[in-house]
Amino acid sequence: MSKINSDFDWKQICKWVMTSRKIDEIEETELYPQKKVLYQFSARGHDLGQILLGSMLTNAKDCASAYYRSRPLLLTQGLEIDDAFAGPLAKSGGFSGGRDIGVVCNLPSQGKATIIPMAGDVGSQYTPAIGWAQAIEYRRDTLKESAYDKAISVVLGGEGSVATNGFWSALTIATTLKLPFLFYIEDNGYAISVTSEKQTPGANIAKNLQSFSHLNILSGDGTDPHEASQLIKKAVDAVRNNEGPVLLRLTVPRLCGHSGQDTQAYKSPELLEQEQQSDPYHKLRDYIVPECMNEKEWQALEEKVAVEVNSKLQMALERPEPSPDDVTKHLFYEDEIQITGGLASENHNFPETKDTPQTGTARMNMLTAIRQTLEHELEANPKLLVFGEDVGPKGGVHAATMGLQKKFGEERVFDTSLSEEGIIGRAVGMALAGLMPVAEIQFRKYADPATEQLNNCGTIRWRTKNRFAAPIVVRLPGGFAKCGDPWHSVSNEVMWVHGQGWQVVCPSNAEDAVGLLRAAMRSNNPTIFFEHRALLDNSWARRPYPGENYVLPMGKAKLIATGSDITIVTWGAMVERCEKAAKGHSADILDLRTLSPWDKEAILASVDKTKKCLIVHEDNMTAGFGAEISATIVKEAFFSLDAPIERIAVPNIPIPYNIGLMNAVVPSVEKITKAIKELIEF
Repeated sequence: MSKINSDFDWKQICKWVMTSRKIDEIEETELYPQKKVLYQFSARGHDLGQILLGSMLTNAKDCASAYYRSRPLLLTQGLEIDDAFAGPLAKSGGFSGGRDIGVVCNLPSQGKATIIPMAGDVGSQYTPAIGWAQAIEYRRDTLKESAYDKAISVVLGGEGSVATNGFWSALTIATTLKLPFLFYIEDNGYAISVTSEKQTPGANIAKNLQSFSHLNILSGDGTDPHEASQLIKKAVDAVRNNEGPVLLRLTVPRLCGHSGQDTQAYKSPELLEQEQQSDPYHKLRDYIVPECMNEKEWQALEEKVAVEVNSKLQMALERPEPSPDDVTKHLFYEDEIQITGGLASENHNFPETKDTPQTGTARMNMLTAIRQTLEHELEANPKLLVFGEDVGPKGGVHAATMGLQKKFGEERVFDTSLSEEGIIGRAVGMALAGLMPVAEIQFRKYADPATEQLNNCGTIRWRTKNRFAAPIVVRLPGGFAKCGDPWHSVSNEVMWVHGQGWQVVCPSNAEDAVGLLRAAMRSNNPTIFFEHRALLDNSWARRPYPGENYVLPMGKAKLIATGSDITIVTWGAMVERCEKAAKGHSADILDLRTLSPWDKEAILASVDKTKKCLIVHEDNMTAGFGAEISATIVKEAFFSLDAPIERIAVPNIPIPYNIGLMNAVVPSVEKITKAIKELIEF
C-alpha cells in the first residue's frame, strides 16, 4: 500500500514549494543584501503546510485572511511569480503598486479563494475573516445564494498572534455562532524573539483551548508531509461539512530571522541546527522520492522551477517604478469601481434618490428619523445588516434600533459580543464579502479598542490600489448630554477626519440625519456617522421627515442664516447654539454637516464676503478640526480678512461629569455671543 496521501496532487505541491523556496532564496541572498528589497520576510519552514492548505481552497467564495509570512498560500491561489517579486521590490503592479510593504499581500479571487488585504499589525487579520465567514452563512442561508455552499473562511496566524485581542474576539464569534471558520496557527516557537510560553500558558494554544465549547481542535507536526496533509484535509473537510469552527495548530520551524535584518542571535546554535534538521523541504523530498517521482525527476523539476523563477524575476526587475503622479489616488472612490468589496463591485442597484426633501410630513426627533431611515434601508437592501451591542431586543442603548430585530429577524439585526474590535473587524469582512454592514458603537469613546480595524478599513482602497474596498457605516453616538463625563461624552470626531479614507458625518438635525445616513448606507466609501447624544431628542433638531428617497451629498455645507458682518462655521450640537447667539447680528452661519469631505468653497466664499470668521466646535481646541479650517482660510483667503480668525472650543481636558463644570467648558450661547460681538466690532 502506498504511503502517499492520495488526496493531494503531490507533483503540484512540490512545484509550489520549490517556487516559494526559490523566491525566498533569491530575496534573502541577493535582493535584500543588494537593498533592492527593503523588507524581507521569508516563509521557509512555513511553506509546506500553507501550500497543502491552499491546495484545498478551491471554492470561489472561500476566503483566506493571512499575514506577512503567507506568500506560499497565495501561490496556490494564482499569484504570478513576477507579481510575487514586484511587491517586495516596490515596483509597479503587484499587490499595491509600491504603496504597501511587499509581503502585505492581497489577491482578488481567480476562481479560488479571495485573499483579503493583509495588514502590518499582528492579530488584525482575525476579525475581518470572521466577517467573511458570517457573510458566507448569510448569503447561503438567508439570501439563498448557492455559490456559497460549502464555502469557508480561513485565517492564518502565528503563535504570537494568539495573545492579541483580534484572536480572542474572533474565537468568541466563531464559536458562539458556529461559523464555517478555520483557525490555522503556525507555531514556530518565536514571535520575533519572544518565545511561545510568553504568549499562552504552556506554549500550546491548542492544548489550552481543549475545553472551549463548539471548537474542534487539531494539532500536529507541520513539517511531516503525511501528518500535515491528513490534519489539513480533516480540518478543511470538517469546516466545509458544517461541523463547526476548527483550530488547527501545526508546529513548524522558522528557518530564517523574523525579517531580513534579524540575525537570530537569541537562538542557540543547537536550536538553529535542530530547526534546519526539521526542514519540511527535505522531508517532502523523502516523502515523494521515489514514490511519486524519481531522483532525476525531482532534480529536473527543481531546475525547471529555478529557470522560471529567474525569468519572472527579470520581468519584475524591468517593471517601471511607480509614478508619484497618482500616489494620492484611490484614497476614496473616484470613477473606477474596486474589484472586490462593497455593493458597487457586485453592481447593486439602489432605488432612485432625491436631494430635495418631501413636504407636508410630520416633525420627528433625530432618534426617530435615524430609526426610520435604518428601517427603510433594511427593507430596500437585503444585503444590509445592522449590529452592535444591545441593538437587538433592547433596541440599542439610545433606542435607535427599537423594533428592528422583531421586524427583520436576528440574521439582519443582531447583538454582538462585547468587543469593538470584533464589531468593526467583522463589519470589514462582511463588506469585503459584498454586504453593507451598519455597525453601532454605543459611545464614541468605546470605539478606541477598534482603532486598529478602523484605521485599516479606511486605507484598504489606497493600500491595494483600488483592488479592494470595504464600505461600512459606523454609527457613533457621543458628545455631552444631560451631563458630561470623560467616557460617554467624548466627541473627538477629528480623529476620524485624520484617519485616512473615512467620510465623517455630523448632522445637527433630523432632516440632515436622514439624508446623510442614507447617503452613507449607499456610499462606496466607509463612513463614520456621528450621532450627537444631545440632539437625539432635542426639540430644535426636530424636522419633518424628508422622505424615503432623500439623500444629501457629502461635503456640502448648509447655510442656515445669511448676513454680511461675520461668518460662523460650526457643526453638530453647536449649530443650535450659534444660531441663538447670532440673533440680532448679520451673520452667515454655515453648518458643515460633513467634515470629510468638507465644504471649503462655501467657507471661503462666505469669508470673502464678510471678512471675519468665527469657528465653533465641541472637540478640544488643540488640533480640533477648527484648526484645519483656520489654516485653510489663512492660506487661501488671508487678504479677505479684516480681523483674526477666532475659535471657540472645549479646553484641552475631558468633558467633566458635574453639570456646572460641563457647562463651564462646552461652548455656550453666552460665550459665542461675546465672541461674535467682539469680532464684529474689531
